Amino acid sequence: MTILVAGGAGYIGSHICKALKGSGFTPVVLDNMSQGHPWAVKWGPFVQCAVQDTQKVQAAIAEYKPIAAIHLASSINARESIVNLFSYYNNNVANSLKFFEVLCQMGVNHLVFSSSAAVYGHPEMLPLKESHPKRPLHPYGKSKLMVEEILQDLYLARGMISASLRYFNAAGADPEGEIGEAHNPETHLIPLAIAAATGKGAPLRLNGDNFPTPDGTAIRDYIHVSDLADAHVKALQKILQEGKNLTLNLGTGKGYSVRQILVAVKDVVGREVPVLLGARAPEDPTALVADPSRAKAALAWKPALSSIETIIESAYRWNMNLSADFGKFGQKNRNSAGNFMR
Repeated sequence: MTILVAGGAGYIGSHICKALKGSGFTPVVLDNMSQGHPWAVKWGPFVQCAVQDTQKVQAAIAEYKPIAAIHLASSINARESIVNLFSYYNNNVANSLKFFEVLCQMGVNHLVFSSSAAVYGHPEMLPLKESHPKRPLHPYGKSKLMVEEILQDLYLARGMISASLRYFNAAGADPEGEIGEAHNPETHLIPLAIAAATGKGAPLRLNGDNFPTPDGTAIRDYIHVSDLADAHVKALQKILQEGKNLTLNLGTGKGYSVRQILVAVKDVVGREVPVLLGARAPEDPTALVADPSRAKAALAWKPALSSIETIIESAYRWNMNLSADFGKFGQKNRNSAGNFMR
């Protein structure tokens, strides 16, 4: 019952590892630690290497004999991907392909892939169903869609069974306070807003107030990271049991504008979030809200912790306990929050 978790020392990966352990699996973390943290590896063995390090991945599989893999190792900043497209396509696509080749060679034929709602681009209708046209707006979203298509080819050519899980906005922290978000630099709205409100970070840069929404700010669907982790475990169990590919949205079906999030942060923290207005980026869709009905039906899954109050309260507790100096985890660009879509 061993599962290889590529990127398991990161924010989402560590929560998935905890959920795996709680469901009777043993996660083996495979991480090069470019974005991961040693303190986030708590529930199984650790192998420090990148997914493209073929010999080390082969050795890890030979030693631990995983029955499946979960692949989260990727670059995730949409705006950065426009500037660094070579790096993003290399890391997210070419390195994933090398990883999949080793998995196939070593007989690991079940995979859960960390995809993104960024594959959709500007929505034609809301909420977004999995059948919505895919027109990603930047190399990050395109890279995720490319990997989804590679996995479809691998199913036909090599019989690899996969679940592609399209995240909306992952947020919050482990309710028990063991792990949480600590990116460097931090680009996600909720931890940046908390840091700004508590004085541990600079004023929040609001990227655009001229969206065609009721308050002029972009609308996103926020899902608690522990609910996201639970869906991964259920998707893994589903493909192991039934041997069929899955493509699922992971969201709540409810959207919040950036200003609504700032009000909710104020309610939890007890202080206003200081804001500096920045320019809207063309790659920022006005609204992205999931239709999660397929995931709920296929996995018998329902987000249990994804009220916006619970998300922000858990993130606030984590950030207050994480460090006396929030800047340790996000000096560079820590005040600039995009309309993040993982």
